[in-house]
Order: sequence, then C-alpha cells, then structure tokens
Amino acid sequence: MGDAIGFDGGLTLSIPVSDLNRSVAWYQDVLGLKLIYQMDQLGWCELASPVARVNVGLSQVEAVKRGETTPTWGVSNIEAARDALVEKGVKLDGEVQVIDGMVKLLGLFDPDDNAIMLYQDISES
Repeated sequence: MGDAIGFDGGLTLSIPVSDLNRSVAWYQDVLGLKLIYQMDQLGWCELASPVARVNVGLSQVEAVKRGETTPTWGVSNIEAARDALVEKGVKLDGEVQVIDGMVKLLGLFDPDDNAIMLYQDISES
C-alpha cells in the first residue's frame, strides 16, 4: 500500500496552537527544535526535529481542541530528559512509566495542553 501512495520518507506533525509565537519559542526552548520558516499571515510554521525528515508544523487556531494524536519522541536517557523538562517548568503527565524489558515513557504538555510523549527503548534487541 505504501508504495502505491508514493511516500517520500518525510513526515510533518501538525499541531494546533493558540499563540504561534509563544509556541514556536516553547518548541525551540524546551524540545530544541529549529525553526525552518514561519508564515504569520497564514498562522503556520514548521520546525525541524532531531529526526531526519520529521518536522513539526504549528497551526494557529482560534480554539485548540486536544486531539488523540500524541507525537512520541525517542530519547537516550528519559530520566535526564525529565530533569531538563522540570528545570524549564514543563507540565508533566505524572512520573516516568516503565514497561519492563520494553520501554520507559514520560508524558508532557505544550502551552496549549497538547500531549507529547518521550520514550526510551530499554529492550534488549
């Protein structure tokens, strides 16, 4: 099926936000994403993630509705990532959860309460 669609390997995660400038600053400062471009007249920007060809698109909307899509980013040390988030005053969704032999998970929220998750692969494969 994927071949028929012609995927090119790129991915942009579109996230609704209430204040584009505030959100750009948050995604840069907290997650370390790099602004590619910002089109204020359209209320849209894209930021590059540390994952090749995976970008985050922020779309300014009048009313943010929390969706069911949760961008989930892999990290090498989830405890260190948690400590860095706490230092920045980021709202966390509880503590690091561990699924033995598989993964560690940590939920957090952006300024519009959009859910984001970090994971650390702890499988032995």
